[in-house]
Amino acid sequence: MAKDEYGQFVDWDKMVSKNQDSGPKEVSCTDMKELKQFARQGYWAKNHSLRAKVYHKLIKRIPCRTVTPDAAVYWDIVGPIVGVKGSRLQPLPEFADGNQVPNYCLNSVGITAVRNILMCIANQFPDISFCPVLPAVVALLLHYSKDEGQCFELVCRILACNDPGRRLIDQTFLAYESSCMTFGDLVNKYCPKAHKLIVSLSEDVLEVYSHWLQWIFGALPFEYVARVFDVLLVEGYKVLYRVALALLKFFHKVKIGESLEPGNVKAEIQDFVQGMNKVVSSEKLLEKAFSIRLFSRKEIRLLQMANEKALQQKGITVKQTRHNVQLAVHAENFQSGIVTAKEMREIWSWIPERFALSQPMQIFTTAEHGCSLTRFYTLCEGHEPTILLIKTITGEICGAYLSTDWSERKRYGNKLSFFGTGECFVFRLKPEVDRYEWVVIRHPELVSPNMENMSESPPVPSAISQEASLDRLSPFLAARHFSLPTKTASMFMAGNNESIIIGGGDGNALYIDADLNHGRTSHCNTFNNQPLCSETFQISILEVWGFKESLNS
Repeated sequence: MAKDEYGQFVDWDKMVSKNQDSGPKEVSCTDMKELKQFARQGYWAKNHSLRAKVYHKLIKRIPCRTVTPDAAVYWDIVGPIVGVKGSRLQPLPEFADGNQVPNYCLNSVGITAVRNILMCIANQFPDISFCPVLPAVVALLLHYSKDEGQCFELVCRILACNDPGRRLIDQTFLAYESSCMTFGDLVNKYCPKAHKLIVSLSEDVLEVYSHWLQWIFGALPFEYVARVFDVLLVEGYKVLYRVALALLKFFHKVKIGESLEPGNVKAEIQDFVQGMNKVVSSEKLLEKAFSIRLFSRKEIRLLQMANEKALQQKGITVKQTRHNVQLAVHAENFQSGIVTAKEMREIWSWIPERFALSQPMQIFTTAEHGCSLTRFYTLCEGHEPTILLIKTITGEICGAYLSTDWSERKRYGNKLSFFGTGECFVFRLKPEVDRYEWVVIRHPELVSPNMENMSESPPVPSAISQEASLDRLSPFLAARHFSLPTKTASMFMAGNNESIIIGGGDGNALYIDADLNHGRTSHCNTFNNQPLCSETFQISILEVWGFKESLNS
């Protein structure tokens, strides 16, 4: 029986599926593409013993440091570390950040074993400073281990992975926090309705998203997290983003008609995920997760690195009291001739997380600096990114988030040439609120098939390490990373002495003349937008906002 071989730590009476010996008895394939399909389909999910054997094979394939602690090391150190009193009376290591061992249908012996293993990991991996999901990972793998030493060895191999292109578990606060920011960016792009709901219920959205990994490792019922782990070992970290996004999509679908209490959304999501078995099956959850067409692994890695760099620049490398990001726009000291503090907070909820750490700073306004395009360029150069706001004489309000320094236009002389990245977007605030992102985000099928195949392959470690050593990373969503059908799909921003243009292809999202007095707007291919205001308009006020380096500056 499987439960005799691997189940000494499991309380079988608590397991939802009592029959853990059904389904196939072996997996003969070694091809990773075939394994990927098997993992997604749950090929070994119904056979406890087979899942254990598959886990062992997959984890043994992980490239590790030359010296990685094994089961023999565990049995040598566990006695002196745990001591006579035992681990139950001792706190978990600091890297757990106060997270307790999830029950996961373990018996009392199993719960104690998890604590023992965590204390030995802390002894062998002193460089792990922040890893709140590790108690859950250990508890899960204990289900598929013959003894504590074997579980310890499996976890150590995951932690000791030395392949830069294969990421499984964050082990420092910097890596963890940047992954939370990256998840926030992905929610903003792929779950805009859920994001809007959370923004309306929480003043600190990043604080809500900072628990995204605990939704999976801790809150999800055991049979669900085991299915996620099946795929994680084969496909890597990107799977976790997919699953967490799927959880938010289901949360929005179920909760949108309910009256939710502001300020309590973090607990609402936690409770919702814990009760996921009342909403959808684990198969439906994964089906939803894999229906989300995410960016390539390389592109997500570039975003993660950009977020890490932003945190390092702000000195946020260890856990500290979190600044309230949404209150970066303070009502008492925010002044604009176009938008209120509340409206600016709405814009702030759309921008990348690494810039939402900063406060808005007005760098140009026609009300003070006059209607001069030359003056516009002079004051805006050196700022990246920027937010362009326009109020028409009829009271309409629209604008754009622009990813790139306006000085980039000088590379082309006075020739009107487009630059920028896919992080640019355009929007309108009045008479109604709408945001239009890069067309590729909403329509990934525009990327050629060859590029899509490339996007599923792991990033080249040498290329990433070279980029990481540069002061300026290769930009996230740079058009050159994508094989696009036409140039009009990447006409983000352009400027010369006669005009500035945002978006191109069959029209412009925004065109503004040299006097900053008249403009026009229409549908364009880059953002697939509707006109942002009256198609021809006269400008009442135009403002440009940048980002202060620090919340305290």
